[in-house]
Amino acid sequence: MNRNLLIALALLLGVGWSTGSARADDKLTVILDWFVNPDHAAIAIAKEGGYFKKAGLDVTLIEPADPATPPRLVAAGQGDIAVTYQPTFYLEVKDGMNLQRVGAAIETPLNTLIALESGPIKTLADLKGKTIGYSIAGYEQALLETLLKTAGLTLKDVKLVDVNFALTQALVSGQVDAVIGGYRNFELTEMKLAGHPGRVFDPEDYGFPPYDELIYVTTPEKAKSPAIRAFLDATEQATLYILNHPDDAWAMFIKAYPKLDDDLNRQAWKDTVPRLAASPAAVDPERYIRFAEFLKAKGLIDKVEPVERYIGAR
Repeated sequence: MNRNLLIALALLLGVGWSTGSARADDKLTVILDWFVNPDHAAIAIAKEGGYFKKAGLDVTLIEPADPATPPRLVAAGQGDIAVTYQPTFYLEVKDGMNLQRVGAAIETPLNTLIALESGPIKTLADLKGKTIGYSIAGYEQALLETLLKTAGLTLKDVKLVDVNFALTQALVSGQVDAVIGGYRNFELTEMKLAGHPGRVFDPEDYGFPPYDELIYVTTPEKAKSPAIRAFLDATEQATLYILNHPDDAWAMFIKAYPKLDDDLNRQAWKDTVPRLAASPAAVDPERYIRFAEFLKAKGLIDKVEPVERYIGAR
């Protein structure tokens, strides 16, 4: 079935917003950033473990065909919450999308630079003259530029190739010498299982400012709704359950998504659990301003907005 039709059907069911606490018929449409995977552990367990239901919520999850579309759909009123990435969120604000961050799903960076462990890239300096694959223009170049600078290199010293999210395949096949944008909790394991262990360079080890990898965004009007507060409370309870009972939570996860019961996702689950936001609604405003200042210095945004533009009602 067409994904837009799925969203339309979900919205047709109605999104009820109460003026008090969340009601039993409060419906929320949550548009994920990608297909369901361990990064969405808190949302999945909140749904399958009954935490949303206990909070008076009926939550519909939508998997998009393109990870760039969820914020646009929510900003246009075609969904209630979008899962997106903190770094690209600023670009969405720059583009005039009526969105605010209301919570976090993953509170540490996952993005990294990966080369083959058996390949010629042993240090960042070895990237000179090499080809690097990427998936998201703009932000990933800024990330790479920061890494290269520590080795006395610039973007002019490397060749960039858009591999359209086929990061692992491009690297393993020899199409590129390294990739930027691979997740340390997923692509690394994928490569190892394929018999091609990777060598990683984590951006925060080279001066890249820390950030929340996955965040929840909604419109400023909905950010103030008790239903959003109930969503965050439910995901917090689900996260605590995962942290306390990771194996039981995994069993619940694969019961709902049996196609993910494989070695790759099993290891990804273990690698992701420590990175879950234990308190999804918590936020450090200065952290968000620092990252905005970084993007401005890189020329990706024109100005740093007041923190209230980025962060919703808390």
